[in-house]
Amino acid sequence: MTTTTTTASTSAADYPPALAALLEAMPLAPLGPGQPLTAYQAQLQALTDEAITPSNRPANRAAAALCRAGLWLAYHFLDEAHRISQDDPTPEGSYWHALMHRRVGDHPVIAQLRQQAASTLGYPYTTPFDFVDFCERVRGQGSADEQLAREVQRLEWRLLFDHCYCLARSGG
Repeated sequence: MTTTTTTASTSAADYPPALAALLEAMPLAPLGPGQPLTAYQAQLQALTDEAITPSNRPANRAAAALCRAGLWLAYHFLDEAHRISQDDPTPEGSYWHALMHRRVGDHPVIAQLRQQAASTLGYPYTTPFDFVDFCERVRGQGSADEQLAREVQRLEWRLLFDHCYCLARSGG
């Protein structure tokens, strides 16, 4: 398992323009599958592994593909996200795949999520399984707890995306 750590502090200036535009427009995802946001489908299809990094030469092509899987997931194209993530045998591929099903094992991003969810969102994140249970309890309520779960979910997505982006750029 890789021990590379990242934070959700990557700024829009660190990304190529096409990627930055998708990240800027990314909606706060529902706790369920959502409907594909077809207005972004062409942009997502045009984003190649090469276009993920500023140099157009990812050091880790598999990690670049996982960034694309994350973007497909963020815009609710579950089949496309699933197709990429399920074929990647790394912990990162397993994590993206797990987000499709809201289940994940141990990963360095979990420790970051636990710390940042508590410090920035006030959510006492304990384990992925407890978070799944929380999401199931609050989904569809329109409550403050549902909003909090969606924000924690976004934080988790961003931490994993940044982790994969760093791998794509550095090859680590």
